[in-house]
Amino acid sequence: MGYQNRVGSKFGGGGVAGAAETNVDRRERLRKLALETIDLAKDPYILRNHLGSLECRLCLTLHTNEGSYLAHTQGKKHQTNLARRAAKDNKDSQLMIAPAPSTVRHKVFLKIGRPGYRVTKVRERIDYDQLGQRITEGDGPPREGLMVQVHLPQIKEGVIPRRRFMSAWEQRKEPPNRAYQYLIVAAEPYETVAFRIPAREIEDEAEDPTGWNWSHWDPDTKQYSFQFMFRN
Repeated sequence: MGYQNRVGSKFGGGGVAGAAETNVDRRERLRKLALETIDLAKDPYILRNHLGSLECRLCLTLHTNEGSYLAHTQGKKHQTNLARRAAKDNKDSQLMIAPAPSTVRHKVFLKIGRPGYRVTKVRERIDYDQLGQRITEGDGPPREGLMVQVHLPQIKEGVIPRRRFMSAWEQRKEPPNRAYQYLIVAAEPYETVAFRIPAREIEDEAEDPTGWNWSHWDPDTKQYSFQFMFRN
């Protein structure tokens, strides 16, 4: 580039280049360097449209030729977007990494079928004295509940039956219904049995002074019995 006609320059010498000329010269040098080192066929962001122009799919910019596109790839905007895309891809790859397999070993045993059981509805008895005064603890209406008896003649030696209450959204056998909850009873090697009961609050056995909530496992008769009451 000739600078001989600029103010302050000597005849036959180059003048002082301004900021605009410096930027033009820098972009030209970067373009030539990029043409020598970059293979456009391997650039995932270059797109040639039907008009023959080049588009940068990363920055959404339009370029008239390869030189203009290569000069753009060396610029601040393209380099910043490349760094952002790399950070986003790294974050996505970390989210897609599968969690480590659980080290908890699931117990596998041969199930021999469902145990025999009987479910009985119970209702709290309220006692009164001779004057008609209530002597049963509490002042609400009589509570209702269920007594469950499960017969386990072939239960594994040393195994104690267990029970728990499950919400309708926790189970996967039936469509969830907020009107019900499930009582689960398990004892190896029998199949786990579930009873669908009303979704009412259950009284805690340890906090019931009346004795209506209880559980008992008889190792001689192999019968697991328990009773629970719904809270009024």
